[in-house]
Amino acid sequence: MNHEDNAEIFGSAADVAFPSPRWRRSHPAYSTIVSSPASDILSRIDRRRFLLAATGVVASGLAADGVIVEPLLTLRETRYRLAPQGWPAGLKLSLAVIADLHACNPWLTVAHIEEIVNATNALHADAILLLGDYVAGHRKVTAFVPDSDWAHALGALRAPLGVYAVLGNHDWWADNRAQLLGRGPIGARIALERAGVPVLENDALKLSKEDEEFWIAGLGDQEAFMGAGSRRLGGKVGVDDLEATLEKITGEAPVVLLAHEPDIFPRVPLRIGLTLAGHTHGGQVRFFGQHLFEPSPLSRVYNYGHFCENGRHLIVSGGLGCSIWPIRLGAPPEVLHVTLEA
Repeated sequence: MNHEDNAEIFGSAADVAFPSPRWRRSHPAYSTIVSSPASDILSRIDRRRFLLAATGVVASGLAADGVIVEPLLTLRETRYRLAPQGWPAGLKLSLAVIADLHACNPWLTVAHIEEIVNATNALHADAILLLGDYVAGHRKVTAFVPDSDWAHALGALRAPLGVYAVLGNHDWWADNRAQLLGRGPIGARIALERAGVPVLENDALKLSKEDEEFWIAGLGDQEAFMGAGSRRLGGKVGVDDLEATLEKITGEAPVVLLAHEPDIFPRVPLRIGLTLAGHTHGGQVRFFGQHLFEPSPLSRVYNYGHFCENGRHLIVSGGLGCSIWPIRLGAPPEVLHVTLEA
């Protein structure tokens, strides 16, 4: 069950649209979708033909929206304000969150990623968190973006308390060597670290703001291996180790956990103030509140938005890119802006 009402959400449907950058207005696809010539159609065709034409226009409009408008020309800021149980009274923390870039041409190009980086920096968050799946999740592309290129673009992210990342399943699946050997490090991790972005893989880091301490913890991917890689590990598909991650957390300072897939949430203890996840793309295609994209067992349950269960909080980002097919419909790309306070 989605519990978005438990969060204070700013704007309509939790959205605040970013200003449309110049590159979108000049994109070759833009002029083909902003207008539809239908000025005197009624005077030239009969009712039946009009209905058929109208149906075609609607279908074409949906196709244009799903393939061009939302993936290429839309970016929204989604805000949440939460008060996790036991959160320190003196700690007001703002977090910007990016998930599921799936970098590729023509959908998530380097230029597009740079615009997302600029918009994210403009949020002036205390820390910026990256939730994995930086590489393309489908082959319907004109070109793949090399790891070094998308990582270099993300290296321009700036926040006072730093930028931190976890890895996603597609980052692992795209690394043939890791799949063959059943272990990393993978190319996406190497590229991020070379770009100056620390990757937390079953690890935790203590930070502080105005003398108030907190932890950022990162979980290894839960679906890292398939085929030979999983067989080499006796059928284990993930590199996640929640217990080992929690063992690195000491003291009473609050914890924010980063996990690519939301499936870990039922196992997360109350000690974790907030879990942030991506992976689902917000359903990627949504009609009348129903979603079509469920890439992991519990992504049907935790598909999008804010969930609160027994005092534990989860926010699942709709992410930015596409997987399997380059289409987003009813699930616009988004950057999260989360504020935590008592």
